[in-house]
Order: sequence, then C-alpha cells, then structure tokens
Amino acid sequence: MLSALRMTQALAAATFFLSVIFGFAHASPDVTLRARDAYETTCEQIKQAISSASDVYFPLEFQYGRDIAHWAVSSTNFGAACSVEPGTAQDVGIILQILGNTTTPFAVKGGGHASNPGWSSTPGVQIAMSRFGGVNYDPTAQTAEIGAGLIWDDVYAALEPFAVNVVGGRVTGVGVAGFTLGGGYSWKTNQYGLTIDTAEAFELVLPNGTVSTITQSSYPDLFFGLKGGFNNFDIVTKFTLQTFPQTEVWVCRYYYHYNFLLGQPGVSQLLFYDYPTPPDGIFDDFLAIPHFTEDVSTRSFSSLVLSSPANATAGYRAIFHTVSLLQYSPSLIEAILNETTFWGERLSFASGTFISYDVEPFLPSLFSHASSSSAAYPPTRSQGLLPLNIYYAWGLEAADDLMHASARQSAAQLTQVAVAEGQDVADAPLYGNYAIFDTPLSRIYGDNLATLQSLKAKYDPGNVMGLAGGWKL
Repeated sequence: MLSALRMTQALAAATFFLSVIFGFAHASPDVTLRARDAYETTCEQIKQAISSASDVYFPLEFQYGRDIAHWAVSSTNFGAACSVEPGTAQDVGIILQILGNTTTPFAVKGGGHASNPGWSSTPGVQIAMSRFGGVNYDPTAQTAEIGAGLIWDDVYAALEPFAVNVVGGRVTGVGVAGFTLGGGYSWKTNQYGLTIDTAEAFELVLPNGTVSTITQSSYPDLFFGLKGGFNNFDIVTKFTLQTFPQTEVWVCRYYYHYNFLLGQPGVSQLLFYDYPTPPDGIFDDFLAIPHFTEDVSTRSFSSLVLSSPANATAGYRAIFHTVSLLQYSPSLIEAILNETTFWGERLSFASGTFISYDVEPFLPSLFSHASSSSAAYPPTRSQGLLPLNIYYAWGLEAADDLMHASARQSAAQLTQVAVAEGQDVADAPLYGNYAIFDTPLSRIYGDNLATLQSLKAKYDPGNVMGLAGGWKL
C-alpha cells in the first residue's frame, strides 16, 4: 500500500470529467441610468487628464472587450462604463485621484484569472494593467523587475535565456499581480517558499497619486501588508523578485481512468522534479501504477507551465474554494474521491462541466523560508498548510447559487473529516487566492487582521481602494 504522502501525490488532481455545456451570461449588476451617466462622465474626465501613454476605451471598441475579459465568464462585468489602459505609474495616480474624488466604482485587472465575481471587474471604470509589461533581469542583484500586467507564461519565457527563474504560478494564464499579492504557491515553494517570500520591492501608486518604491527598509509596514494583503492599499505597477538558477525539469503526467463510462472520476497526476533527471527510484511506485495516458519528459520550465490545461475551461462560469490541511491520510484521500463523485453526479444536472479537487502536497517546512512576522499571509508559520483547491466550472448563470453553496458544503465536509482524524484545521487560515468570496477576513489573516486594518486607514484614509473589488479590509 502506498504511503499517505505517495497517495497524495498520486491523486494530484482528482477530477470529475463531464459533458461540456457552453453557457455565456452577464455578470453585470443593475446600474441606474443616473449612475451610468456619472460613470461615463468620469471616463471622459480620465480621458482628458491622462497622458498619451494611456488610453480610455468604450463599449463596442475592440480594446474594451479585451480589457474587461476574464478567464471565467462569471468574473466579467459586461456593463463597465469604460476601460482604461494606463501606460505610466503617474497616470495610474491621476486615475486614482479622479476615481476617489468622484467616488466611482472601479476594478484593477492584471491577468484576469480571479474566480470570485466582481473581484477584478466593475460596472464603473475597468483598469487593465496590460501596458505594464516587461521583465528586466539584473544578474548582479539576482533579481527580476516584473510588470503587473504580465502573466507568468511571459515571465518564464523572458527569463529562460538567462537560465534563471522566479517563484511564480504553476499553470498557464495566471496573472502576476493577483497571484503575488495573495501569497503565491509555486512549483518551487518547497525550495524557496511562497512568491511573497522572495519579494524584494514593489512599485506602487498610493490613492493620493504618489508613486513609491516599497521595500523592507523604506516602508517596512507597507512592505508587510503588500505580501498577502491584495489591493487594499494601492495599485502595484511592478514587482521585484529574487531569481534562482533554472535548468530543464523532469515532468511525468499520468491520467488514470477507472472505466470509460461517462460520470466516473479520473485522476490527473503530475510529478515534478526541478532538474533534468530525478534520482533513481524515487518515483518508481507512481510509475508502476497502471494508467490510461502518459507524458514523461525532460523539458523547459516554460513548457511545463504551458502544458498545464488550466485554460481548458476558459469561458465558463467558475468558482474556487479551499480547505487548509496538514497532511493527506488515506482516509482523507478517500473522502476527496467521495466528494468528487458525489458532487460530480449532482452538479452535472445543473450544467456542471468540470468538478475538480486539486490535491497540492508540499513539505511541512514550506512556511519556514521567512519569519513569522514577514507577511500579511500566512498569519502564522508555526505549521505548514496545504491548500486543497475546490474548483467548479459550469454553463448557466441560474446555477450560480447552487455551485457556490455546493463548494462551501464540500469544503466544510472535508474540514470535518480532517478534524475527525486529528488535524487541527477547523480555524486554520485559508488561502485568499482560493477562498470563496464570502469567507470572513479573519479566516485569511487571523491575528494580522487588526494590523492590516490600521495600515489601510494610514495609507488610504479616504478608502479609495474600497471602491474596487476584492478582499476589503
């Protein structure tokens, strides 16, 4: 029998594959005509105030559609009054001041991979950070400056010629900004920690329009808050991260299918070793498991990320939720399989197309790469937490409430199983990039919440960033 850890890795993504049903619906809330007129007036004001490096776009313009689009259609607000593509940090400052003065709702979109509705979309002014691109590698400092409008695919491709890499996203299409500001679990987390543990500096624009470089020495309090605090204080335009040597990597992707009847769970297992060849024997138990398909190869890190089928469900409605765990026991793995089957069978009748439970094992030492007071998340580093990701995709807007409620119920059930077997996770911090939208802030930030709220009051006394979506302090 495989050990609990090996069973965990073997069940790297227990996924229920169902028939594909396409569905597209608005995620836009009702907006009064008076409010709409006011938002459009704000758009015109911004257009007149910004420099030629930036642009404002309106509905029916091609760029507008690109700016509001999200990976999950349920995260797109098709009723945004306009979109803005700032091209300089100074223009971001001008935009923020106008939005604050007019109390216009807005959203900030990096890669557009948020699953919570309204987190990076709005009926007001959609800010798209796409013009903040570019990756600048500094071999002397061994750091990389990374634009907030990039996705990790772009970052890895830019660093590959230098044989270096950063601690970033694991699948294709994920944006740099939201991922980093939330924490950042990576393929390289066992070695170097979370993405925020490798952050050296943030270039940001405060709500009063000031452009600052935030480091541990210049603004230690804000440096702490940005590492896991999302967009509560400002808009980040650039990240400076540590770099590490990068060779080719060894990857094994197996797919196990219990039978070929529609409605049966399948397992997609991905084994990763951060070197061209793994030591002899360490994966033999996994490689010996009978499987339906296989892909075993040595490849570039970029190729690994691009091969992850995260965009296969793009264009559907979607939600994430999460459970924090300390370990994966055989009984917990069995419970995850049961949840996959139970909800897969029921939600398929409500346009459910993809019911996925992503088992993400890390070493217990994953939080040991930084001090306990170094970041807003996690609020405690006394024990490593494994963020199980619950991911549902579906077609019909009418099924939204059912899908959200089912994800909550499933998370509660798996937490109960973990607690029953002795894991002290009933109130464990939850990973904000996975947690469903009505999760209490105390479950993300724990004892850090009061400190973060004080920081919010200090750097954004007018609560300008409160006009945007996301986890609001």
